[in-house]
Amino acid sequence: MGARTGDGDRRLGRRALLIGGAAAAAGTVALTRDELARLYWRLPGVRKARVAGAVDFVGARWVAASPANYRTADRPSDYPIDRVVIHVTQGGYESAVKAFQDPAHEAAAHYIVRKDGRITQLVRELDVAFHAGNRSYNERSVGIEHEGFVDRPEDFTDAMYAASARLTAAICRRYGMAVDREHVIGHVEVPGTDHTDPGKHWDWGRYMGLVRRVGQA
Repeated sequence: MGARTGDGDRRLGRRALLIGGAAAAAGTVALTRDELARLYWRLPGVRKARVAGAVDFVGARWVAASPANYRTADRPSDYPIDRVVIHVTQGGYESAVKAFQDPAHEAAAHYIVRKDGRITQLVRELDVAFHAGNRSYNERSVGIEHEGFVDRPEDFTDAMYAASARLTAAICRRYGMAVDREHVIGHVEVPGTDHTDPGKHWDWGRYMGLVRRVGQA
């Protein structure tokens, strides 16, 4: 499951305070277009228009995570997306949803895939979910949790693999990512993490084969 770390970016930075201020208006602060795009979404009260209950993957169920567990953004306009991070919840579906809706948890993934193959979206892909335990990877990735435990291979069902592969293939296609192990990684592979998921029982060969086949269909 996502690390309890937040991402250290909830307070307004000094440069962000200059946006729209007298210094910027006077031309005394030279920010690039990319910097402005990134800083703009960190200003209080700024939020891109959303459709309530909208999902990024057709067929997913929407259940909102606590706003304390993600950061409003406008990806990929402000942060390019070039990774999918695979997680395991280390618990049941309901307990994972409860954790991601708890503002004190300080973490949430974009999606949870259940053992029966049903997919729930909790954070929009354009927003930065606190799931990887690494701020840079949070900003550049989409996090997918999978119901179960890393030491129980029986939790990784055929339905789960198939549904997750469809989801990952759609994400890779949407953001122009190559379907390979450089761009589809486990939580354990995120720099600085102390997590081990998805663990030794996650069948990467099978999974990546499914993602590629779906992407070519």
